[in-house]
Amino acid sequence: MNDDILICEAFGAVARLTLNRPRAMNALNLATLEQLERRLAEIAANDEIRVLVLTGNGPAFCAGADLKEVLASASLPAGEADFLDRANAVFGQLRSFPKPVIAALNGVTMAGGLELAMCADIVVAAESATVADAHANFGVYPGAGGAAILPRLIPLNMAMYLLLTGKSLSAAEMKACGLVCEVHADAALADATLALARHIGKKSPIALRRMKQVARASADKTAADALLHEQVMLRQHMRTADFQEGLTAFAEKRAPNFTGR
Repeated sequence: MNDDILICEAFGAVARLTLNRPRAMNALNLATLEQLERRLAEIAANDEIRVLVLTGNGPAFCAGADLKEVLASASLPAGEADFLDRANAVFGQLRSFPKPVIAALNGVTMAGGLELAMCADIVVAAESATVADAHANFGVYPGAGGAAILPRLIPLNMAMYLLLTGKSLSAAEMKACGLVCEVHADAALADATLALARHIGKKSPIALRRMKQVARASADKTAADALLHEQVMLRQHMRTADFQEGLTAFAEKRAPNFTGR
């Protein structure tokens, strides 16, 4: 099903959401956030979908927030939900999404667009894609993870470089510092991303969900507490049909058929 500003497609077990405001460089506005929120809820509840891909249409993945709406939010009465509240709610929904999320950076990725990409579990990019924090260029402060999350994903000095200079780096440079996992020719990005998503989609959905939970929570835990969390999850996972299927398939030298139970 297609919406004007958010295209939703299914490719077997893979769902792809495409930001579709190319003339606005896919800048996030309230309407886009509302559609993202709704589509994410639908995909999370659909057991046939196992992996989510997020990308953009046109020359940008996402150039950040729609500044007109950000400025309008600044005049809202105290206590009323504003643009920042809505954006962080959707970004939180993505970070805690129960299925693997791949961000495919097809072009310019900056400010809120970078913060959106950082919500994904895996980031891939086209060769021509560029990445910038860019808030410093406009006297604006990040509010959805730019300063808080970026230093957790890449080396601190590289995070500070992006934050303080506002400069754009290439996809290859972002791969070198660890944010981007794969770089593909522009024309090959969509197919390569779908191939990666389909590869992941063959794994046990329940195992992947639990891996995500432990891995994302580990940043806020000591190593000992993270290991304990992992062991608790394993005890629970050992009672699933997918656990039995995986070991049985290995013993029988065949491909496993995971059902997510």
